[in-house]
Amino acid sequence: MASMTGVICAARLLLVTPLAGLGYELDAIASTVIGGTSVSGGEGSVVRTLVGVLLLNIIANVFNLLGIHIYVQYVIKRAIILSAGGFDTYSKFRK
Repeated sequence: MASMTGVICAARLLLVTPLAGLGYELDAIASTVIGGTSVSGGEGSVVRTLVGVLLLNIIANVFNLLGIHIYVQYVIKRAIILSAGGFDTYSKFRK
């Protein structure tokens, strides 16, 4: 999947650079965590992950439209991951 993604990314950009996918791993983790996949146990579903991808893309588009700097976007995405992971841990602790 990573090599297919690299080929598609190179076709879209019409060049190959090692920095082309910088930050995509954070988006993948954030999407799955927002979708409700448990970081510690791996419980989740594809549909919820797709909902997480949709929500994260909506958030990213709003940030871009508002002109928020990319580093602030990274901080907010990391805060979302931490809060979703904390919520997941708290909910497992309560059960």
